Amino acid sequence: MPDPSPSTPVEHDGLPDVIRRYLTAHNAGDASASAALMTTDAQVTDDGKTYDGLPAIERWLDRAASEYSYTTTWLGAAQHGPDRWTVTQRLDGDFPGGTVDLRYDFTLSGRLISRLVIAP
Repeated sequence: MPDPSPSTPVEHDGLPDVIRRYLTAHNAGDASASAALMTTDAQVTDDGKTYDGLPAIERWLDRAASEYSYTTTWLGAAQHGPDRWTVTQRLDGDFPGGTVDLRYDFTLSGRLISRLVIAP
């Protein structure tokens, strides 16, 4: 049976502007710039916890920005439909384990992010 939502690999420059801007802000630890790229009713799931709406997402971003120091390495990206994208990055830092490859699954609503799931 064929995959109902085939993926198309994309380079960093082929990502929507809002995703590129989010990754830049998030990787720099800029919580307010990251939050500004999300819808007011956005939902983020990270480390098994879900954060609904901008106030909860802003608290998560503030905590995430200050909890650990890390660097990121671009591993790749794919488009799964007109509004769905996945970016994979390697994080190296002072968190438990020291290195992890994470998938960032984005759903867009217009020019903003409405859903983000971050998982290994």
